[in-house]
Order: sequence, then C-alpha cells, then structure tokens
Amino acid sequence: MTELRSILDEAVRQELISPEAGVRLLPFLTERGVAVIGGGVAEAQPAMAAEGQAWSDTETPRFVRGFHDVLITIGVVVALGGLWGLAALYAVLPAIIVLSEILVRRQRLALPAVSLTIALFCWTFLLMSFFFKPGTSAFNDIGAEATQFVAGFPIILGLYYARYRVPLSLALCITSALALVLTLLLRLMQWASGDPQFFSNHPLLLAVAFLVCALGLFATALYFDLGDRLRRTTRSDIAFWLHLGAAPALLFSVRLLMSFDGNFLDVAQAVSIKTPVIVISVAVLMLIGLVIDRRAFVTSGLLSLGFAIYGIFRQGSATVDTYIFTTLIVVGAIVLIIGTGWMPLRRIVLRALPAAISQRLPPAVLAATP
Repeated sequence: MTELRSILDEAVRQELISPEAGVRLLPFLTERGVAVIGGGVAEAQPAMAAEGQAWSDTETPRFVRGFHDVLITIGVVVALGGLWGLAALYAVLPAIIVLSEILVRRQRLALPAVSLTIALFCWTFLLMSFFFKPGTSAFNDIGAEATQFVAGFPIILGLYYARYRVPLSLALCITSALALVLTLLLRLMQWASGDPQFFSNHPLLLAVAFLVCALGLFATALYFDLGDRLRRTTRSDIAFWLHLGAAPALLFSVRLLMSFDGNFLDVAQAVSIKTPVIVISVAVLMLIGLVIDRRAFVTSGLLSLGFAIYGIFRQGSATVDTYIFTTLIVVGAIVLIIGTGWMPLRRIVLRALPAAISQRLPPAVLAATP
C-alpha cells in the first residue's frame, strides 16, 4: 500500500491526476486487491537493483518541470516587482494569495510556487522590519524586538504551508522557528548572567549556541530524508531545502567557533578566516553529503571552499590574478571529480559503513540502462 501511495503521489506531482483523484484512487485500488509487486524476471533480481531502476537520480529538481513553469514564473516575478514598486506593502500580500490560489492550489505549478514562497518571505521580512527594528548590535544585547522580529516568519510561512503545501515554505518555517529558538536561548543566557554585554565578554558561548541550532537544522533535514529513502514524496523536497540551508549554517558556526580572538565584533568584521579550519570543515561536509546522497549539501559549501583555497594561495608569493585563477581551477576540479564519480564514491563509502546504517540510506546503484 505504501508503494501504491508513492506512485499516486508521483502521478499528482506530474499533473497526470488531480490531488483529489489521488486521494480517492488509493482506497479504490486497495479494496480491489491492486498492489505493486515484482513479476517474471524482476522477481529474481536483487531488491537493491529494483530500487535502483526507480531511483536513478534522487536529486532531480522537482520544482522545474518545463519551460511553461519558467515562463509563468517570469510573469510572477515581473508582476510582483511592478506591484511592489507602485503599491503599498499591504497590497502585495493579496496579490501573492490570489496568484497562489490560481497557480499553486489549482494548477499545481511547482516553480511558481517556489517564487511565490520567496516573495512571501521577502514580504514578511519587510513587514517585520517595519514594526520591529532589532538594531545592529543584536549580538551584544538580545532584546525583545529581536525575538518579535523573528517570530513572524514561522507563523506566516506555517500558515502558507498549511494552505498550499509548498515544501520550501515548510523548510523556511522550520528554519525560522530554529532562529526563534536561538534568539530565545540567547536572551535566556543573557538574562541569567545579568550582564548586558554578556556575548562580548563570552563569545565562545555565542558560537556554541549557533552550532547547536545549526546541528538542529541538519538533524531535522536528516529526519525528513530518512523518512523517504527512495526520494519519492514531498518529504524529500523538504529535506532538499533544509540541507541547502544546513550546510552554510554549519560552516558559519564552525568559523565562529574557531575564529575568536577575544572580541566578537572584530571577528565578525574581519574578511579573512582561518583557512585550514574551513578546508577541513568543507571536506567533512562533502563526506557527509556523499553519505546521505545530497549534492545540494555539498554544493552549498563550495563557495566557502573557494575562499579558503584562495586564502591558502594568497599566503604564498603569487600575484592576485594567479590566486583567482588557481582557486577557480582547484574548485572546478573538485566539483568535476565529485560530480562525475558520485556513485562510485558513494559505493566505496557505504561499503565502509555498518549495514544497519547503510540500509537506511539511499542505495548507491547506477541507473538501469534501457
């Protein structure tokens, strides 16, 4: 029954049937004994190979289905941009809702749903900025306005997800909820210490708080990932967006944790970072992305890797042009090696893991040849 539900969900995503038809078809087919089973030669094949045929590329972006979606998205962006420039802030929200009802709820267009979710996020940011201004020294004095500013995001994005079921909206809702937890945690630490400059005097605790929330975001992404091992449902889409934010958050936390020289503001304003730490951190993130089969998790750390490699070459005697071009060559080579050898590398890594862990991860098999 689980396999049948997954097939019907895929049919809904490809707009072959409506969501209502998918809900009605499941009990109808189940009552009549319809099931997904192997037959003939397929029955004698290993289970992993059968999974591989249905699972050839687990990170195909399901929010890009064709140029029709791209064309509609361009129209959405242009129309909302014009409305944003001419009308008041409050006039943009009704436009987002009307477009969401037509394009997301009725027509089930994926890419316009992403653009409308981003528009709603930007609208929420401007709205919260209008009412609450946390100030530039937020990390020195975490006030009530900082918490109130963040609190609006999970509420508005959560309501949007409840209505339209856009995976990005839930991912942003979860991320902003963790940001709210972070502000509450920082305020609690500051209140317990009785020192308004607590984080300037104890920057290490600030870095630890950031790291805890970043790990929480990664754990949440992993929870959605493990619940959809073959990447057939919207849980995988939600995990995709969460992983896209988790990798930079982890990198930022590690940088913050390893870069303190005693004054937080000096570190925050510094351009240079400790290059070896970032190189090691990105390497670890790449290994994690390989294990969990998330190219998005690896990709989001490549920018920091580029800066790190740039810093290594800059310590030598090469010219500025040499730094830049050498960095581009090294990063490009890493991307090509990982991209072309993704599945063979995954098989090597998964063989080194205990069976209890590897069996819960996406299988490392090549796509079946037609």
